[in-house]
Amino acid sequence: MRHEEEEQIGAGSRLQRSLLPGLVVTVFALLTWPIWRWLWGEWMGNDYYSHGVLIVPVAVYLAWRRLQNDRSWSWTTVLGDTHGLFVLVISLVAYLYFLNSKAYYLAAFAVVGLLVGLVWVWAGRRVVSMWAFPLGYLTLMAPLPFIERATLPLALFTGVCSSALVRFLGLEITVIGNAITLPNADLVIGAQCSGINSMIALTALNALTAYLLAGPLWGRVALVLLAIPIAMVGNILRVATLLFVARAWGAAAAFQFYHTYSGILFFVLALLLLIPLTKLLRCTTLRSDVV
Repeated sequence: MRHEEEEQIGAGSRLQRSLLPGLVVTVFALLTWPIWRWLWGEWMGNDYYSHGVLIVPVAVYLAWRRLQNDRSWSWTTVLGDTHGLFVLVISLVAYLYFLNSKAYYLAAFAVVGLLVGLVWVWAGRRVVSMWAFPLGYLTLMAPLPFIERATLPLALFTGVCSSALVRFLGLEITVIGNAITLPNADLVIGAQCSGINSMIALTALNALTAYLLAGPLWGRVALVLLAIPIAMVGNILRVATLLFVARAWGAAAAFQFYHTYSGILFFVLALLLLIPLTKLLRCTTLRSDVV
């Protein structure tokens, strides 16, 4: 009789452990649905954050691989930590406040805080530490409002630098503000020439690369920081070559064909630059605990 009671208690405990995570996930999904809907709209409609749709599956995969590669961890040894309640409550209050204020990008960051708090309460600080990068990587999925305001200054800077470069190479041009006059064409350097989409995407990619590779900390940090100047230099070279194309074949060829496909070309070249760059920074081998 006693053995049967123990089996019933054990079955009830297992059922509770299996139902509770599902209930928490359901409540979390329903609570944060407005932000996920907003994020989807941004990923589908914002050219600067079209890569955001990949951030979540990449973060989930990395978190899963860390658990698989940690042989000392198992589902039966999950130990929660009530210290995570503080993070959970603060993140929940922040989320509701930002959601009510329609500050959706801040609410998206609060969603990441909610995830950190949930993981901390459920699995403890050790798993939070293990998942520090995947959880932090999720912050790159949220579009920042100042990005739009930065496009025009960056475009003007790109125009000045690319104009100086083509002048140095012998091309005759006249520059007034963001307007560039060639002997056979008049061009305007607009926000679409800022290169900020490549800058954001390359930063996310370099951060992922730095996490996947083993190497000195300074080398991995430098790899992430170099994403911005690499993207800027690549975009300046792209606009400079666009000016040469416009001079040779006209503005229509430059903007209707070359402008569209050159962005892809220079982004691929920036990716290829990662190969010698990782060797220079001594980050050449994949981390066995991640991959």
